[in-house]
Amino acid sequence: MSFRSILIALTLILAPVLAHAQSYRCAGADGKKYYGSTIPPQCYGRPVEQINSQGLVIRRIDPEGEKKERAEKEAALAKKKDEDVQSKEETRRNRALLATYTTEKDIEEGRRRALSDNEKAMKEIEQKIDSLKKSRAKYEKELEFYEDKKSGKPKPPPKLANDIANAEIDLKAQENLLAAKRKEVQTINTRYDEDKKRFLELQKQGKTR
Repeated sequence: MSFRSILIALTLILAPVLAHAQSYRCAGADGKKYYGSTIPPQCYGRPVEQINSQGLVIRRIDPEGEKKERAEKEAALAKKKDEDVQSKEETRRNRALLATYTTEKDIEEGRRRALSDNEKAMKEIEQKIDSLKKSRAKYEKELEFYEDKKSGKPKPPPKLANDIANAEIDLKAQENLLAAKRKEVQTINTRYDEDKKRFLELQKQGKTR
């Protein structure tokens, strides 16, 4: 039998013995040391040392540390994924910006059109509000004919009461819409300011390359 064959045979024979010679130890929650050929129940969830037959530590197992390490890796991967998504979105927006505008003047023209459309929408809403207020005034005048003499309060017929209620609802909705359109002026200017700033930066980057 060759030396190689003898070595393999000895390895196969001694492997179970060596494996058995290895053991585990840890400090339990009670502060005591626990040993076992497998991880003792008192060591579950606690740092464990795997030792060989000479008593040397060949491996350390730290459940909390491994759990923390996994959480950190997962957080790092999630952060990188978010950064990649943001980077792709920024690249897409930059390409769209350069495809939409060729000069700074184009951006200002886009701003002018957006503000003009918003102004037109506000005027239409203001006209609706004016019309609804006139209708409400007409209903209030009509209410005078249905005043209850005993209570001194108006008792309008169902149709008139319904018309008044609907007019109030429509008026409130239009007033809210007008307020939103007025705020939109600032939103439009902010958007075009950002577009112009980014456009000039991209142009500068293109010239320096």
